[in-house]
Amino acid sequence: MFNLSPFKLMIIVAVILIFLGPDKLPQAARQIGEGWRSLKKFQQRVETEVREAIPSLPSSGDLARVVRSPVNLLNEIASRTQSIDDMGDIEDGPLPGELHSAEPAPEAPSAGEYVPPPPPPDPSWN
Repeated sequence: MFNLSPFKLMIIVAVILIFLGPDKLPQAARQIGEGWRSLKKFQQRVETEVREAIPSLPSSGDLARVVRSPVNLLNEIASRTQSIDDMGDIEDGPLPGELHSAEPAPEAPSAGEYVPPPPPPDPSWN
């Protein structure tokens, strides 16, 4: 749900410990637990009332799975796009329509003949 690493959790606990102190920490944890429990009970009560009013609705778990599916797909697409971006610039080759051009291919230089390097790519293409 929150995607917190163990390191981040340790930092959060350390900050809470600094602000509350070791004597108030158990009481604060108990209050947070009670608040979370009452929030879950409220959610279940509202869901039950809505189900009684509209019995054909799917469960909240089913709705969460339906919502997560496109989000996971978008995350996967984003990670693949990022990995493609990380591969660096790939030198451009001929486009499919340019494979069979009307111009004949340039002749290969003979041994010992100087061939100047190709011009740098046009920066406006990026």
